[in-house]
Order: sequence, then structure tokens, then C-alpha cells
Amino acid sequence: MLRLSRGRFSARAADGRQDVARAQALRYRSFIAGTGAAPRADGRDSDSFDDLCTHILVEDSKSGALVCCFRLMRLRQGAEIGRSYAAQYYELSALSRFSGPMVELGRFCIDPDWNDPDILRIAWGAMTRFVDDQGCELLFGCSSFHGTDAARYTDAFAMLRDRHLAPKRWLPSVKAPDVFRFAQRLRRSPDKARALRSMPPLLRTYLAMGGWVSDHAVVDTDLNTLHVFTGLEIGTVPPARARLLRALAG
Repeated sequence: MLRLSRGRFSARAADGRQDVARAQALRYRSFIAGTGAAPRADGRDSDSFDDLCTHILVEDSKSGALVCCFRLMRLRQGAEIGRSYAAQYYELSALSRFSGPMVELGRFCIDPDWNDPDILRIAWGAMTRFVDDQGCELLFGCSSFHGTDAARYTDAFAMLRDRHLAPKRWLPSVKAPDVFRFAQRLRRSPDKARALRSMPPLLRTYLAMGGWVSDHAVVDTDLNTLHVFTGLEIGTVPPARARLLRALAG
């Protein structure tokens, strides 16, 4: 079972339903409570994919408080990508030709009451350990912007269009009924500082490692977000960044 400690935080794989329920409660606080998303009567963010995934918990080592969580679904090859959460929203037939193992990262969140960069570091260390242990060649998921007003993120989307679109051979196509086609619609040049400030931290980390995104964002009114499909081919991660991640993975 995956276990990792760094400084005051530790990461581990969930052990049983009680751990998963703790993750679902944190997800509710992060994604739903007070965010404009559709409420859930039980105070948890849960879906059918939870039973198919390995859940990772990051905890404060002294208090045991859950400060971060996410889930990982391993697929043996691209032909299985239709099983993924992202496949509900993106047409992924191009990636179905990907020959190697892959893993979907989902429901990543950090407790809004905690603001410590080491949380994100140990989370990436745990992801790296999982990816390496499973021999995965592609990490993918949905990166979410809060709210559904695309105008708030014009600079971020313009930067994604200019620098970070997926290679044509892997580019997802439109499937969701409501999308913002930023690669087609935007004409302005981005302000880099504003773009980076408005991007979710997880997406910024993906991009720093050579990650890429879809050419459109899905409008998700249920969670009150805009999200882009995000992929990272493990073999293309810059060597210096890969060494840093593996040092975190220990």
C-alpha cells in the first residue's frame, strides 16, 4: 500500500470505506459547499467512479487532519479510456490509440483552510510513486476553473491556446453539449502574469512538466466549473523535473 511522509505531512492510499467517506466530505467542502454547485443532501461529493479508483489521502502527521485528497484510476491502455470520468465530457477516440498504460487523476482538492505549498509537493510525490509503480505512460484528467464565466479567464485560455494545446494525434474532440471553444474564439494575446494568476495550481504544475490541454473547455453547471482535458506524457517530462518528482516520491 502506498505510504509517503515528508515534513509535517504524510500521504497514503485509503484503507476502507471510512477513509473514502472522509475524502468525499473534503471534496464536498472544496467543490460544492458555498461554491454555487448543486448541493448534495448527504454532505458528500460521491459518484460511481469512486468504487473504481485508488484514493490518496494527505494528512497532517500530528493531528491526523485530512488536508488533501485525490483519486487515481489505472487503465491498461488507451482502448480502455472510455471507462474514465473524462470520457463523459470529451470525445477521446484519438487517445484510444495510445498503446501504453495510463492513469486518470480526479477530484484533486486541498482543504480551503490550509495554505502550505508542501501539501501540493507531497501530493505530486504520491502521484509520481503511483505512476512509477504502475508503469503508467500517460497521466490525464480534468483541470477545473471555478465558475462558468469564461470571460474571467480570457488570459488563461489565450495562453493555453498559444502554448499548451494537445498534439493533434491526441487532441480530444467535443462531446459535451455546452463548451467554450477558446482555441477558435479567442483572438487576443494573453497577459502572462494574469494568465498564471487565474490558472488552478494543479493545472500550472501539469503545464510546467510539459502537459497539454484540449482546445475547448466544458461548462459544468452541476459543479459550477469550466474544465479542460489535461494530459501529461510521462516520457516527455523534462529530466530535471522528473528527478525532482522522484526525489519527492522517495
